[in-house]
Amino acid sequence: MFSTSRRVLVAGSVAAVGLTGCYVVPVAPDGTPLYPAVQVPAIAVPPPPSYVAPGAPPPSYAMPTPAAPAVLQARLYPSNDAATQTGMLSGTVTNMMTGKGRFELDYRGEIFVGEATRVPGDERRGIANAYGQRGTFMNCDYHMSTPYQGTGTCNLSSGAKCQVHIGG
Repeated sequence: MFSTSRRVLVAGSVAAVGLTGCYVVPVAPDGTPLYPAVQVPAIAVPPPPSYVAPGAPPPSYAMPTPAAPAVLQARLYPSNDAATQTGMLSGTVTNMMTGKGRFELDYRGEIFVGEATRVPGDERRGIANAYGQRGTFMNCDYHMSTPYQGTGTCNLSSGAKCQVHIGG
């Protein structure tokens, strides 16, 4: 009987350890979850006792949470004859919410990858540069009206000029 109890205890322990584990959350290429699995409330952290006035309730402090990156659509519309040969272009800008972003688009089968950076002293204005694997490059100047929407102009080394619309 003692060996049977030991077997049940060992089997129960193995089952308990085996059932604990990780929670898998699908993520987008930029690392953001595809759907929020669990909403975590802000944690209230009471201050040390020396900072609390006698008889007053302790204040609660919420831990700051960093802004999550936002993937925005970028649409480039031709504004000269060289650009009308390809028509409208479409790409993405990943706003890291830190004043920097990642810029990506397909131009005539050439993938452009680059970065966007806000101009120091002007929170809404920025520049973006992208480079393709065949040596073609693009320079853009833009103005964000919100963190999720903006407009600007782009010049390609091929001579094409475009108006860019960022976001929705």
